[in-house]
Amino acid sequence: MEIVHVYTKLRSEFGRQCLLSDRPAELLVDVPPDPSLALQFTQKTPRDQAAQACRDMSEHQVNTERFESESCGINHVEGGWPKDVNPLEMEQTIRFRKKVEKDESYINSIQQLGGVSDHCIGQNNSVDIYPEYFEDEEEVEEIQEPASAKTINVFRDPNEVKRTVTGLSWHPDGGRKLAAAYSCLEFQRTSKDTSLDSYIWDIENPNRPEMALKPASPLICLDYNPKDSHTLVGGCYNGQIAYWDTRRGSQPVEFSSVEQSHRDPVYKIIWLQSKTGTDAFSASTDGQVLWWDVRRLSEPTERLVLDPSREGNLDRALGAISLEFESTMPTKFMVGTEQGVVVSCNRKAKTPAEKIVCTYDGHHGPVYALQRNPFFPKNFLTVGDWTARIWSEDIKESSIMWTRYQMSYLTDACWSPVRPSVFFTVKMDGMLDVWDILFKQNDPTLSLKVCDEALYSLRVQDNGRLVACGSQQGGATLLEICSGLSTLQKNEKSLLAAMFERETKREKILEARQREIRLKERSRSEQSRDEDGGRDDGDDSPDQLIARAEKDFYSVVETELRRRRDQEDQTNRMPSQQLLLRNQEVQPKPWDQNRDQNQNQEQPELPHDKQEQDGEQLVYK
Repeated sequence: MEIVHVYTKLRSEFGRQCLLSDRPAELLVDVPPDPSLALQFTQKTPRDQAAQACRDMSEHQVNTERFESESCGINHVEGGWPKDVNPLEMEQTIRFRKKVEKDESYINSIQQLGGVSDHCIGQNNSVDIYPEYFEDEEEVEEIQEPASAKTINVFRDPNEVKRTVTGLSWHPDGGRKLAAAYSCLEFQRTSKDTSLDSYIWDIENPNRPEMALKPASPLICLDYNPKDSHTLVGGCYNGQIAYWDTRRGSQPVEFSSVEQSHRDPVYKIIWLQSKTGTDAFSASTDGQVLWWDVRRLSEPTERLVLDPSREGNLDRALGAISLEFESTMPTKFMVGTEQGVVVSCNRKAKTPAEKIVCTYDGHHGPVYALQRNPFFPKNFLTVGDWTARIWSEDIKESSIMWTRYQMSYLTDACWSPVRPSVFFTVKMDGMLDVWDILFKQNDPTLSLKVCDEALYSLRVQDNGRLVACGSQQGGATLLEICSGLSTLQKNEKSLLAAMFERETKREKILEARQREIRLKERSRSEQSRDEDGGRDDGDDSPDQLIARAEKDFYSVVETELRRRRDQEDQTNRMPSQQLLLRNQEVQPKPWDQNRDQNQNQEQPELPHDKQEQDGEQLVYK
């Protein structure tokens, strides 16, 4: 049942009824202006005021929450096949095609689609959408853009206790991932809360690492296998070698035994060029270089002690900091040491003494970086103390090129993989320097302040466009270099080859001159030794040499004192009149000043005493 309530109202209470109709406008009232009223008005100054038809806004800052993104992949296969047909099986697809082609609707569908396709093909043939205009015009050289770099991402250590990024390695397939080793290198500064993990980052997602590597001891260095992108090898702080397969998880597949490993932290490990792709070698400050097969890490396959005397004495060995291996020279490798010496070695030598070929002594401190030029393998780059040096294998006495001494310590460096004349260096003040030695040698082409803390590691992607820098507080900064520094320039290889050849020739000339001077000094010393030997038979004892040196020293001192005494006596014997006349020589004579003006005039007669002084002056002269 519906409940209805009716409201009632009288018609008279609704008001007058509205009668609307169309009619022209008519004048109802006309009020003309009254001039007498105009005199009573007070005129005011006009005032303009602007009105904006919008809302008032205020600017303020807010901190937004971090947006975490995840990338998910899907497998796309060929579509249009029913579930019972496997598109990878050729027999099933052929059988299905024959079945469809016999259907009447198939022919009708092909005819309809054929008409649409003919129309599109006709349009493409009638209009060329890819024309090439101005083919005969000469190419204008592009204006060289200024050197620049921009930060793409920063990968920070996710742990509370921040650690130093001591090692970096790019994924070999396209550089989509970056592996970073984290450890604290300050002796006895590691706290109990420090994490041991290192991480693999996706360069597109800096929020969370893609995978964690869990070693038994902090990793100092690591390296992707160039032949197998799923495997990595790393060197630990306790001297062990760890091997990972990312398909098997975060735990290492195998560890080297402590007894057969290094006794100091492993500062560098590199994969070797081999048929199996499982060989690597490592270097440590314990003075050893060890070769490993990751399929069997129980003991090293080969061992080399960096003893400069070539006797294999581990107590006299040089501590290794950096390694260099070039795949085009599989028998050669180089080691940078704590003592500033670069050791060139030959792995295929028969005896350990022959494995150390030569040494290059060029830095005051540890050689933190060592790398051959990828285009000119005979030239290599080293970094130590405050300079970066470029060497030639033929010159062992000195480097052929070097940078000026920087204000901060240099910690790492590497060549550009695409431009032979460009290399990168990082320093303790957080600066990244990009050097182009064809452009200028005294200063870097680009200096960029990456962060406020020290930079310890550096690695360039294979395309030369992306550079990763690891800092002391656990930040790995990813930078993109401008195209001018990451694109091969015209005639760059030939120009750099000529520069290296010229500098090598110059150093050879200087080295030959230095050798000649040393030979002369040696022959002179042998001659003096022979003369001394004629007077004194047999070699002199150290006491006799010291006594002879003292005698020579005192004789030189006595000769010098005698010379000074003679000068003082000669000064004291000089008459005072001579000193007076020498003072008068300094003052110009009045008749000398006007000699040119009075050449035709007779000279005035001099006083008697003046003639005597001049006479005495001539006598003393």
